[in-house]
Amino acid sequence: MAGMQNKGEGLAGRRVALFIAGVGLFWILATWLGSALGLSERVRVLFDLFALAGFGWALWMTIDIWRKRQNDGR
Repeated sequence: MAGMQNKGEGLAGRRVALFIAGVGLFWILATWLGSALGLSERVRVLFDLFALAGFGWALWMTIDIWRKRQNDGR
């Protein structure tokens, strides 16, 4: 039973890590494209807010994983 639980936690951790990496890549690409295409500052700030929301969601998922581990008594 503990092995299945650790596997689930590992998958959740990997999912969060991939999500953070994806948001980071999106942010870098959006910043680069915004300057290359000459997008307005309002559009660039919108992309920044999307990235900030993504990083906030990743933090929320990380805290959720941590809380589940704490509730398991480990």
